[in-house]
Amino acid sequence: MSLAGTVSADDYRRAAGRRLPRLLFDYIDGGAFDEVTLAANIADLRAVRLRQRVMTGLGEPRLETALLGETLSMPLLLGPVGFAGMAARRGEVQAARAASRAGLPFTLSTVGICPAREVAAAAAPPWFQLYMVRDRAFMERLLAQAWEAGCRKLVLTVDLPAPAPRYRDMRSGMSSTLGFAGRIGRALDGLTHPRWMAGVYLGGRPHTFGNLADLFVGNADFARSWDWIRHNFDPTVCWRDMAFTRKNWAGEIVVKGILDPDDARAAVDAGADAIIVSNHGGRQLDGVASTARCLPRIAEAVDDRLPILVDGGIRSGLDILRMLTLGARACLIGRAWAFALAAGGEAGVSRMLAQMRAELSAAMVLSGCKDVSSAGPQLLDRLD
Repeated sequence: MSLAGTVSADDYRRAAGRRLPRLLFDYIDGGAFDEVTLAANIADLRAVRLRQRVMTGLGEPRLETALLGETLSMPLLLGPVGFAGMAARRGEVQAARAASRAGLPFTLSTVGICPAREVAAAAAPPWFQLYMVRDRAFMERLLAQAWEAGCRKLVLTVDLPAPAPRYRDMRSGMSSTLGFAGRIGRALDGLTHPRWMAGVYLGGRPHTFGNLADLFVGNADFARSWDWIRHNFDPTVCWRDMAFTRKNWAGEIVVKGILDPDDARAAVDAGADAIIVSNHGGRQLDGVASTARCLPRIAEAVDDRLPILVDGGIRSGLDILRMLTLGARACLIGRAWAFALAAGGEAGVSRMLAQMRAELSAAMVLSGCKDVSSAGPQLLDRLD
């Protein structure tokens, strides 16, 4: 598929909307309830004002970032996106290859289509994302499986003790049962996207949650696996459960889903190696503050005791710099890479990452920032 004229995140989003069946597009694009927080993530980040500096003579800026023993080519990671293998043929593999080529980590979702071993065989071993679920024996097996595949960084997602209603997914049938007419409509939607049907639906099999296939031997279909996961989210999970995770994981543990300074302090006390400031992309408690608004208070509470990462609303290299000025060490993107993947596969993700790198470099030059490690509040416009 031609990517000519595709430059911004909005361009990739529109291209993905043309290529994907509506059910899959809405799953990636949508949020919880009325999507207030989803919109705020973008709006509040774009409202961050930077100082423009001139005649600085700084030359080419340094983008490399040290994070948990790795050197990233820029302060960016590809965050976990469920069902990504339905956006392009073996989508997680394609995205991981693009990330590796760009010198960036790729995070594999528990509910990805491709298993960790397949991704690790095609690219660098991914970071592995995991939910806390009721069945601890299941978690033990899944952690062991990810470790055996070569994963050494665990992204423990803690903001999903219960799934929030997502109206778009309920209407499409992604998270609810459709009647006969709805099933016919969904089938027609697929048939009206022939390139997706040929490349992904027919050419991208098997369509199972790859990381769960060995754990649901003989019956790992979407319906059974997804229903099991939804009914096993654990509303009783607490900070004491970090000890269980640490017992079963020898690598670094990154806690994802922090929005409150008290929770950030608790994560430090519980032994997290890093935290991700995240509201799940606006897909959980609608109406909570954007990550851009939460980040400075959390950075103050943590006080450099561990690295702070952030996601939510990041659509450009300029957005990356904005988040760094608010206290982040690095950023994660989700929808941005998923739409680029849907629009153009591995080449689309590579093109998008190269554009983000160029945007970040330009923003640093224009703001007088020589090194991403020195990007901080001093770059913010305080005139207001």
